[in-house]
Amino acid sequence: MFRGCSSLKSIDLSSFNTTNVNNMIYMFSKCSSLKSIDLSSFNTTNVINMDSMFSYCSSLNSIDLSSFNTTNVNDMSNMFRKCSSLNSIDLSSFNTAKVNNMCSMFRDCSSLDSINLSSFNTTNVNNMNGMFHGCSTLNTIDLSSVNTANINNMSGIFYGCSSLKKENIKIKNKNDKILNELK
Repeated sequence: MFRGCSSLKSIDLSSFNTTNVNNMIYMFSKCSSLKSIDLSSFNTTNVINMDSMFSYCSSLNSIDLSSFNTTNVNDMSNMFRKCSSLNSIDLSSFNTAKVNNMCSMFRDCSSLDSINLSSFNTTNVNNMNGMFHGCSTLNTIDLSSVNTANINNMSGIFYGCSSLKKENIKIKNKNDKILNELK
């Protein structure tokens, strides 16, 4: 809808009715001048795909997703890819029970220093390839609820996470295969 609006600096979406929307792929992708966005009025109950929704929003440093209902979403790949100014994000309201693809979800979020995914249900996720690739300032991460049993691809999940150490990753099982991906 707004893909490639590289000069867009602000937008008022408070009157948007998104009740019947099921696809938000690339909705704000490449809005490289957008610094903040308030989506608290969005109804995302019927959305099944959020692939690349905010990808390449390189100036985005504030985003309110607290009202997002992600119960039916199955694809979150590249959702925040290259949001290089984003230093924190609250995803505690996200329901990821149906998500199967988180490939490159936070790739190149180079200002993100910590992230709490303790509310994430990853039972159905099979792809986490490059999920945090290039998150060079990421130094703590809570993956205590992450279930890696069904994940087929997590290669490069922590590639380029030069500030992240094994002892700063909170997980359930110290033998989890996700730790093998940290170099």
